Amino acid sequence: MSSLERSDVARLAALARIDMTDEDLDRLSGQLAAIVDSVAKVAEVAGQDVPATSHPIPMSNVHREDVVRPSLSQEAALSSAPEAEDGRFRVPQILGEEA
Repeated sequence: MSSLERSDVARLAALARIDMTDEDLDRLSGQLAAIVDSVAKVAEVAGQDVPATSHPIPMSNVHREDVVRPSLSQEAALSSAPEAEDGRFRVPQILGEEA
């Protein structure tokens, strides 16, 4: 049986800033306890010879060769910009920090 209690779910909800009713906490604590128990059962079956996986089939990234190709010059890229400064796009300040 899971050691997850209603108070644990209430604490997690508070940390995540999720408002939950008493009914929500009761229902969710039972559901999460079932999930934790299921994961524990799988952990018991999986021995040392079974590698941990995040996907049922192997995944790999497809990479292409990094080749330098012709592209816009800095001047051409900035030519259509509403504003440019020191070879960069100039955009409005939004964070209120000193420049």
